[in-house]
Amino acid sequence: MSLPPILVTDEQIAEFASELETYPVIAVDLEADSMHNYQEKVCLLQFSTPDTTVLIDPLSGADLAPLKPVLANPDIRKIFHAADYDIRCLARDFDIEIKGLFDTMISSQFLGEEHFGLADVLKKYFSVELDKQYQRSDWSRRPLPEGMIRYAAADTAYLHRLVEVLEQQLVQKGRLEWVQEEFSLLEKVRFAVHEGPEFLRFKGAGTLRPRQLAVLESLLEWRTTEAQRRDCPLYKILGNKTLLELSQVMPQDLPQLGTINGMPERLVDRYGRKLLHAISQGLNLPEAELPVYPRGERREKDPQVEQRMSNLKTWRAKAAKVLELDPGVLINNATMDELARKQPRTEGDLVQMGLLKNWQRKELGKEILQVLN
Repeated sequence: MSLPPILVTDEQIAEFASELETYPVIAVDLEADSMHNYQEKVCLLQFSTPDTTVLIDPLSGADLAPLKPVLANPDIRKIFHAADYDIRCLARDFDIEIKGLFDTMISSQFLGEEHFGLADVLKKYFSVELDKQYQRSDWSRRPLPEGMIRYAAADTAYLHRLVEVLEQQLVQKGRLEWVQEEFSLLEKVRFAVHEGPEFLRFKGAGTLRPRQLAVLESLLEWRTTEAQRRDCPLYKILGNKTLLELSQVMPQDLPQLGTINGMPERLVDRYGRKLLHAISQGLNLPEAELPVYPRGERREKDPQVEQRMSNLKTWRAKAAKVLELDPGVLINNATMDELARKQPRTEGDLVQMGLLKNWQRKELGKEILQVLN
């Protein structure tokens, strides 16, 4: 198979965008560099029509605006596999929105596939073996090696055939409307804009005392600055488990620093004095300025709510087995918790509370009301 063309100029992209408008269905994917750089970015776009596969290099500086109308046109189906991250990246980096989505991963999940990665479903339906060696590659490198180009092209080359197989099964099972609602919701996802202290987004911060929180925030700020300076992901500076232990122990000299898990001698040599300085900043913060982890409203345990939740879980396990679906795909725990607490009694209540998606309410609503009441 010959290598696909890689478009790098404004003229090439504008011409290709015009060509894409003539197709009712296109397959799309992207590659980013989240494993290798501090600020992840889209490094490659892949498009497959029924006739050909073309790659676009956004790092060339070319204008991608001509692609916006095509990708936002709901009359042109856009096939993705696992579109969530791609949709967020396209919106953030290029202000591109996706409409007319068909996600083959979600479709596989709603067909009850235990393994729904692209490599798994292509192997099952087409006996195609995808080469996984480039999954964690640095897609910001240039020029791209031939192997990476072929890998990228393969991600969209089979999606047209895959949709034909999956859509037919969804129709047979009466689940096409289910996934179509999921696709519409997925089109709206965006990266969250975070405000406030970094520790608010750090797992385990809620277990720390105010002084330890101050140390953690100082360490997080240092790690962010260091990652920006070195242009690498945060985890390549220091892992979260190590930062949490540093915040709990608050070591104040190099020997003590070396006793922390994840702090081998080489890291103590490289970062030791900077870490001790960051820790001292947290230790020296005035008492009145110490941060406090925000606590949500404490919910009193309600035996009746707990019983309803237990009943819902029992029902879900049986319903999921009958439908041959993963229980979490059928309905997640957070939704069931709200149902158990609010205890809707009628279909009107279900509509008004808005806890269920339309397909869930139509397919599962009556059974849920019976379980709750």
